[in-house]
Amino acid sequence: MQGIARRQTVGVRVGGILVGAGAPVVVQSMANTDTENAAATAQQVRELAEAGSELVRITVNTPEAAAAVPGIVRR
Repeated sequence: MQGIARRQTVGVRVGGILVGAGAPVVVQSMANTDTENAAATAQQVRELAEAGSELVRITVNTPEAAAAVPGIVRR
């Protein structure tokens, strides 16, 4: 079996994780909680990390969701 051809991309760092530029594939997930609910979102991020996700994305689609992000990070 031949290797999969990968496109050359520019790498970006997300926290301490390199995405692109020939780095290994990063397991990512997207939280499906209401981001305004910091406790539920932080819990889901923990669960996804325990399941093997290296990067978890959250939606920040309202000013209230943006205001909740520091609380999610702290948890």
